[in-house]
Amino acid sequence: MPEPAVERPMFYALSVWQVVAFYLLSAAALAVFFYGAYRRLRRYRLGRPDTEERLTLKSLSRAAADIVFNRAIFRGDGFAGLAHLLVFWGFGGLFIATLIVLVENDLVRILIPAWSFLKGDFYLGFSWAADLFGLLLLAGLVMLALRRWLFRPPQFDYAPREEAANFPSPLSLVREDRLLLLLLLAVVIGGFAAEAFRIRATQPAFERVSFVGWGLSQWLAGLGVSRRMAEGTAPYTWFFHALTALALVACIPYTKAWHMLAGWYSAALKPPVGRAALPAPTQREGGGYAALEDLTRRELVMVDACTRCGRCHVACPVANAGFPLSPRDLILVLRSHIETAAFAHRRAAAPADPANSPSLAGELVPGAWLWSCTTCLSCDDVCPLGVRRVPLVVQMRRHLVFRGEVDTRLQAALTNLGRYGNSFGTSPRARARWTQGLDSKIKDARKEPVEYLWFVGDYASFDPRLQPVTRAAARVFQHAGLDFGILYEGEQNSGNDARRAGEEGLFEMLVEKNRQAFARACFERMLTTDPHSYQALKREYGENGKIVHYTEVLDRLTQDGKLAVQGGLNLNATYHDPCYLGRYNGIYDAPRRVLRKLGVNLVEMPRNRADSYCCGAGGGRIWMEDRPGIKERPAESRVREAAGLPGVNTLVVSCPKDLVMFQDAVKTARLEDKLVVRDLAELVEQACCPSKERSDGKTAPRQ
Repeated sequence: MPEPAVERPMFYALSVWQVVAFYLLSAAALAVFFYGAYRRLRRYRLGRPDTEERLTLKSLSRAAADIVFNRAIFRGDGFAGLAHLLVFWGFGGLFIATLIVLVENDLVRILIPAWSFLKGDFYLGFSWAADLFGLLLLAGLVMLALRRWLFRPPQFDYAPREEAANFPSPLSLVREDRLLLLLLLAVVIGGFAAEAFRIRATQPAFERVSFVGWGLSQWLAGLGVSRRMAEGTAPYTWFFHALTALALVACIPYTKAWHMLAGWYSAALKPPVGRAALPAPTQREGGGYAALEDLTRRELVMVDACTRCGRCHVACPVANAGFPLSPRDLILVLRSHIETAAFAHRRAAAPADPANSPSLAGELVPGAWLWSCTTCLSCDDVCPLGVRRVPLVVQMRRHLVFRGEVDTRLQAALTNLGRYGNSFGTSPRARARWTQGLDSKIKDARKEPVEYLWFVGDYASFDPRLQPVTRAAARVFQHAGLDFGILYEGEQNSGNDARRAGEEGLFEMLVEKNRQAFARACFERMLTTDPHSYQALKREYGENGKIVHYTEVLDRLTQDGKLAVQGGLNLNATYHDPCYLGRYNGIYDAPRRVLRKLGVNLVEMPRNRADSYCCGAGGGRIWMEDRPGIKERPAESRVREAAGLPGVNTLVVSCPKDLVMFQDAVKTARLEDKLVVRDLAELVEQACCPSKERSDGKTAPRQ
């Protein structure tokens, strides 16, 4: 008996009517898919056109690399990262295999039979690879099922902290997650079953390359399944696999599986580290997001790309602290509203009047959610698909500010910024009062040229707790021979926190006043000790090539030998990465190099660098009242984390707000005997400056 040809029999054991039924069902599934895709694309047209963000070859290639290798998914959760990697590669490989079969069976064999390629050695390699990809997919799905149904991490709890209009039913979300996972499992298990029964019925020796199907066929033989029984069962298993696969195709536009398409676009437009600037407000009266039509089309796609994986929920400091905001829930509310509005728009004879629609800010999304955000960027940074929540929060805050729905303390701080140029409500003439007590007068950059213009910032200038630290930084700069000056009363608040609190008009006024002061000064570069000012000056003032953070200056000065260590500190310390220095601008190594130069034994906290935990001060939160009933403020959680490190008694910071927040947290957490909070400038002064230059009576931290 001659050996069978090395190829796969198409539609094995299927009758003609069964083949016809398959093609009709395939057409129906594709019609359902394309109709759903059309509805999605039509929904995106409800948004305003994007004016700034454009896809580029570089952004597409970066997104492709991130998605193909699951870089963001591996971060912080190796189990989930590996599971998703297996699913991605397994599903992708099987999708390509399906396209190969389609081209071979429905095009080549019909149009150009002589070019048939799915046979011989190519078929053997194809069969082996298809089984491998199927096994990878199955392993990944089993891991995801175990994680979701057995391990049950907290991010899969969909219950909102505070009720919001249009929040989807948590039970419906859980059901959708489970059904999609079960459908994928059914597809891959059905595929292996169909292959096993076909091989058991035909028994060609070359099918040993299909190692999964061959192994299952031998298992069937061991169970007593004859070749005739397998031949009779094969059509049913084939149709089960085909129907589940077609059902998966049809449901993609109607479930979170749509992220397989929308995610590429969203991820490609995610700004790389150090590009996180806020977009300008909309042109609608008052600015900000009040209605669905205010969102850009890219933002509508981005909302659809969210898989509600919960990484943002776990990373968010205010969600962990018990505030009402969850970044994931914010996206769920917006998505639900978009779906409802799109449905109403399709049914309406005329477009709905936005004036009669509920406002996004304060009605659909509760104001308590929006004011909870610290704009620390952790949610956006951990998102594998580039969903950006912070700009949405700020845009909706702008509308709340326009309507006057502002926290009382925040309103007072904003009023002070407009009246005095600082949030303390102090006369501008007192801004340079911190310089009193220095041995050498600091240059006035408005009157004499300097290399560096030091933008000091409000807290470093006015807060009595921070003024000694500011003087320490000045003495370090003077000791190193740095040519620097300040603007004295000419400096205004940078406006970074005012802008993130939603006061765009105030921000623009502060920018204009500061730019006028810069124009009157003579300097080459700018430096600041405040990461919030650094972000504003670098990203939103457009001083990208001129502004540096003082940790970068100290790093260069210690490397060049202009700051020589006169005695190692012999200190066990940990370092906190400020959100606006780290996640926003990617500066992680400079402060660590300085600490090691000082002889500090640096012990990293579990959450460090891009995973650093916010102190809770950003986005104007430092000016607001804490909501009653929260579990623990983010700053308290952070100092407990630092105090829990073995042998560590010093927490080093490089942000004025961090110093204030953590010193307060050490007291409220009753950790005064375990942890001291110090600024990097203080440690540099202690290690590099002679004691006679230190007029603040600084002593070494407690050992």
